[in-house]
Amino acid sequence: MTPCTIPAGYREDAKGNLIPESNIREVDIARDEFVREIFRRALDLHDLISRNKIDFLGDVAAFCELSAEKYGVSRGGEKGNVTLYSFDGRYKVVRAMAEMLDFDERLQAARELINECMREWSDGANSNLRAVIESAFDLDRDSRLSASRILGLRRLKIDDPRWEQAMAAIGESVQVTGAKAYVRFFERDANGKYQPVSLDMATA
Repeated sequence: MTPCTIPAGYREDAKGNLIPESNIREVDIARDEFVREIFRRALDLHDLISRNKIDFLGDVAAFCELSAEKYGVSRGGEKGNVTLYSFDGRYKVVRAMAEMLDFDERLQAARELINECMREWSDGANSNLRAVIESAFDLDRDSRLSASRILGLRRLKIDDPRWEQAMAAIGESVQVTGAKAYVRFFERDANGKYQPVSLDMATA
């Protein structure tokens, strides 16, 4: 049931039931109104940050293109990593392009080879090593495999032909499925180190 269908004098509870406001405690009504108001402001802020991110990326691309044109070249300002400094070096703007990686069906073959190795390792095998290997295939909060953790397995030195075959299969299964652009801001502190300007409410 959408909010526009809720009759006057009623509120919808978490189970979808319509409850007369006369039967709802005053503090619960006040809390509901407070949460809705602060959440609306949070959504407005989210939209503002999203719009500005698009503008920032466009502005950096336009500046890079303008700078390149002064030398008679066209390099496509929206591509590649770039770092821009203010004249006094106090401020730094970084535009980074991160490749989005995924894996094809060969990852499943690699995982089966890895499982064979782990099944045959003695009970005295390093438990920390087992935990690292098993956690590499955990899903993240977006229900996706972590490319960095899986590719990190290739740094482990394990003398087993099946392991080496599995690592080769992992390498061959990597597919670049796209790229994502990021823009970050830094300010130089009194010690000359660049500190990030956080746009994350959790760390601001």
